[in-house]
Amino acid sequence: MRFFLSWLVRLRGSPEAIALGVATGTFVAFTPTIGIQTFLALVLATLVGGNRPACLAPVWITNPVTIPPIFAFTYWLGSHFGSGPPPGAVARMLGETVKRLGAGDYLGMHEEILVFAALGRDVFVPLWIGGAIVGGVAAAVAYGLTLRAVHGFRSRLRHRRHPDDA
Repeated sequence: MRFFLSWLVRLRGSPEAIALGVATGTFVAFTPTIGIQTFLALVLATLVGGNRPACLAPVWITNPVTIPPIFAFTYWLGSHFGSGPPPGAVARMLGETVKRLGAGDYLGMHEEILVFAALGRDVFVPLWIGGAIVGGVAAAVAYGLTLRAVHGFRSRLRHRRHPDDA
């Protein structure tokens, strides 16, 4: 974590742009956009004026190990706002698909995309709703924490370099 914070502090850009980049990547991490999350985060960070390098690391919150519990939770949450198959059945389907993705067959990834597409609107609508809610809350928290951390670390760095300015 310390390495990540040290890297963030040294990025070019304002603390607000860096925090916005982290928030954008965090939001995208919770959306069901497997396979295009990095690209999507870069596009969104560019559109909102966030720091593009800062948006990349949070996207990796979702990986083959974390996707099943994250998507199971976001689906469960989103299913309160729209009907769909039982969360347990969806979690099993997503878990199997992610196992195949985790095997590293990225050239055959189109098959996994077809599996997700076959799940249909009944699954994707609650998954997107839940992902947007969780991603929005996580992004807001990430923005505040990152902004505070970057300001604090940069202030300490300035103080170490120029102790007479304090």
